[in-house]
Amino acid sequence: MPEFSDLLNARLGSLKDAVDDWTETVKKLEKLEEQATKGLLKKAEKADWKGENAGVTLPFVKKTAKEFGDAAKEAQSIRNILRDAHTEFKAARAQLVKAVEDAPKKGIRVDSSGVVSYQIHPDRRAKDYDGPEPKEADFDQVRAEIKQALKRANEADEVASRALRTLVGKDTHNFSGTEYDSLKQAGRAQDAQDARAAAKIVAKGDDASPEEIARLNKYFENNRGDRYFAERFALEVGVKGNLEYWVDMGDPSDGSRLGVDHPKEIKELQKNWSLTLAAATHSDSAEMTRWKADMIKAGDDIIQSRGTSTHGFQVMSNLMREGVYDKKFLHDFGDAVVVTERRMTGDGRISPSNAWGSGLAMTPKLNWDGKDLGSDPMAGYMEALGHNPEASLDFFDRSTNVDGEKLSNCDYFVGDGKQARDWPVGVDGKPMGFENLGHALESATLGYAYDDKDPSIPPVQTEEQIEAREERTALASKIVENYSSADTIDKHPGIRGSLANIAAGHIDSLNYSIANWGGSGDLADRDGLFNHEGKHLRDMGEGSTANFMRALAADEESYNTVSLAQQAYGSSLIAAQGSHHDNSLDAGLYSISMHGLLDEARAESIGEEFADDAKERNMQLEKQGEWRNFAAGATVGLVVGVATELIIPTRAAAAIAVPLAFETAGGAAETYMATQTIDWLDENEYKNDQQAVEGIQKARQDGERNAMTPLLNYAAEHEMSPTEVRELVRRARGSYHDGSKYTDTDDARGW
Repeated sequence: MPEFSDLLNARLGSLKDAVDDWTETVKKLEKLEEQATKGLLKKAEKADWKGENAGVTLPFVKKTAKEFGDAAKEAQSIRNILRDAHTEFKAARAQLVKAVEDAPKKGIRVDSSGVVSYQIHPDRRAKDYDGPEPKEADFDQVRAEIKQALKRANEADEVASRALRTLVGKDTHNFSGTEYDSLKQAGRAQDAQDARAAAKIVAKGDDASPEEIARLNKYFENNRGDRYFAERFALEVGVKGNLEYWVDMGDPSDGSRLGVDHPKEIKELQKNWSLTLAAATHSDSAEMTRWKADMIKAGDDIIQSRGTSTHGFQVMSNLMREGVYDKKFLHDFGDAVVVTERRMTGDGRISPSNAWGSGLAMTPKLNWDGKDLGSDPMAGYMEALGHNPEASLDFFDRSTNVDGEKLSNCDYFVGDGKQARDWPVGVDGKPMGFENLGHALESATLGYAYDDKDPSIPPVQTEEQIEAREERTALASKIVENYSSADTIDKHPGIRGSLANIAAGHIDSLNYSIANWGGSGDLADRDGLFNHEGKHLRDMGEGSTANFMRALAADEESYNTVSLAQQAYGSSLIAAQGSHHDNSLDAGLYSISMHGLLDEARAESIGEEFADDAKERNMQLEKQGEWRNFAAGATVGLVVGVATELIIPTRAAAAIAVPLAFETAGGAAETYMATQTIDWLDENEYKNDQQAVEGIQKARQDGERNAMTPLLNYAAEHEMSPTEVRELVRRARGSYHDGSKYTDTDDARGW
């Protein structure tokens, strides 16, 4: 496999010479083949063979003539593989050379090993430096171009090497008989071969050896993202084979040792299998179209093993926890599984847990990630929606109809009324599945997969994109209304982290919603200040928004996520006002009010939780203050407008893209946040024996000071007079305490 330097310095002339040599060999062998078939063989067939010659010489001549033909075909196949490999290597090298040569124009250097860095580091630049100043996005682009070029070369190398080994073969006396018209055809042939080999291991079920399971995982890993392999595997194993395999693997009655002795390998197998089937569903071939339809039809079927049974929906949903499944397949699967559950439960007359048989003694283990047994098909399906934003948004905007009774999916899964789903309960007595639901809601409302490591807010330029944005904010508004109390959130354990991420991703609309005290929004030109039309914001209700934010901020991790998002958005809102001085100050005051709301909610929660332990209470308040110190420093650059979104790493998900109020493109803030936030979290794991605590007053001062940071930056930038700053502080103090009143219920015991 070529490395960076190998490809960059590759001399492809010898490979081109080999292609030319094999082309000449093909011509010679084709001429010999023609002479053998039209000359020698034709004469031999006309001859009057008698005695031993009739049984020996004539067959020998026929075989010899055929060998000339096989030799010509094999030579042609070798030439075709080398020809296409040369084409791919040449294109990959050109792509790599271009990336390396273009990098200095962006102020980026690529060393001999392919490592990307500053051409001149900012710390070593002269004072009069006026060269390019690369952003993190520029570094990422160069790295991506290098990676893409190497990937293209490596893929060509792997396919070509394997194809040439197949052509040469182990038989030194006969030609292989294999023909390849192109490198692409060779790749597909290899995919099909791997799929057949994988299917043979699958056919052994739980009788396969650990070594065979390892080989099966290897087939999946080596062909990850290869949709042709995925399709061939799905078809080779078949709908029935896919379902029966996993019921058999999880059957607790048959004494299988694979799952007992090698749970990590089976967990990895489930993940790889899921990724493979996800890739396969994107095929629109006649065979895969039929496979997808048959898989959904099999959802109602009882899949039986030696000692247990389960429904097809339960099995398949656990093979949907990873990967991006096709939108239409998720649409059809979702409709079918919800209708089935509604019929099985009689629309609430019995619980889904009983309907799906999750309480049976011989329930098969269908999920191997250690979180649950996989009995609830909605858990796996929600994970699938969590990886496909379009499908998820579509699902929560639809309804199902059973015997004339129409029921909204949003009301069924997200609602809290009589029509709401009764989620299964775990061994700890708490309902399960809300973490999975949260992942689906994140995907639907944010527009990117919940575990996306490099998220980006979807654009809103076309009518279709604007409509999707409005649908996302409409769903977010329903979520805000439904989860407007800590009690409601606590009844849905596992969903809080996702709700905080949704709040961070819609922090602009939440700020807009709060800025309507006493119905003053219209007269105060709230729309203009927040750029309602340009940013496509939604009023989610002042009361619902305040209650939702209060409920989230009571929890430490949720508070951290939302307060950092608020610090970023508030700073950007000031910058977005440009030269409008009064608007900038008003924007900062609105943000300060939001901080007052969040800080008071967190402080009150700490007071309630640690009412009888002053030391622990003070330590938690200190943590809150230190986090706000970090947040203020991390977002200070946003006051001048350097990005359109901010990436916040979180504990619960890969990252969150926070919307900012201005339009100036850039990436400095993203780079800083993506590296520094996790560093801070890792370095500040407080324990009882850590640093001394200064108590409640310091925590309050930290919150107030950091809420003021964007406004003070603005005041310094615009050289406001001391008198103007004092007036600004007076107004800010009032705004901060006004915000705290949204959440101050005087229930902070022990203060």
